[in-house]
Amino acid sequence: MNEVKAKKFLGQHFLTDEAIAQRIVDSLSGRSSNVIEIGPGMGVLTKYLIAKTELNFHVVEIDRESVAWLHEHYPSLDIIEGDFLRLDLNNLFHDSYAVIGNFPYNISSQILFRVFDCRQQAVEVVGMFQKEVAERVAAGPGSKTYGILSVLLSAFYDIEYLFTVSEHVFNPPPKVKSAVIRLTRNGVTSLECDESLFVKVVKAGFNQRRKTLRNALRSASLPLDNVDDAFLSKRAEQLSVDEFVSLTKSIQSCL
Repeated sequence: MNEVKAKKFLGQHFLTDEAIAQRIVDSLSGRSSNVIEIGPGMGVLTKYLIAKTELNFHVVEIDRESVAWLHEHYPSLDIIEGDFLRLDLNNLFHDSYAVIGNFPYNISSQILFRVFDCRQQAVEVVGMFQKEVAERVAAGPGSKTYGILSVLLSAFYDIEYLFTVSEHVFNPPPKVKSAVIRLTRNGVTSLECDESLFVKVVKAGFNQRRKTLRNALRSASLPLDNVDDAFLSKRAEQLSVDEFVSLTKSIQSCL
């Protein structure tokens, strides 16, 4: 399998514009000197990250051909061959770290859910996503693109839509535009509710987003006896993070 076919199979496309690669790397704010790049491929971002000698830098790559290429061209690079979604990050870093990458489209949302799970250590994310996904993550209440990831991530991160990337700067070119976003940990260390229940409530609300929360949450068998009708008459996309926290606390009191 040649390199283009391998990456296309994995849902990834090669960025060919060096100026954009540099811009992505420069978007790291420096919140942590520990940095992990996901899916470096042929190293278009890697070369600029290595130049930042102050970084404790690692890459995670699942494609064997890319791993072999990286070993040949960057022999001192710390390469973790495997699946980021299965990686035990607690064994890799004992304190905070930043995540960066031109993320494969087919697992980009899963990467963000993984980041959410590791939110106490993952203090920053700079990533290239399909534009539609980036817009969804950065959306606020009332938007039709506001959804599960918008709520979960914005509870713990400040989210910035940095810039749009044309499909014509990739090989092979994707059929959609891409975008770069940055997530930076905010000052919230914990929510004023059961966080597992919070996740369940958010997912239940958006899984049937056209329904009112009364019907959506009832379908998930969540108790609603102590929940204010002002919440239950709304749809999930109308609630802010703080309102989802309040809603979760009301449901929690029924358990």
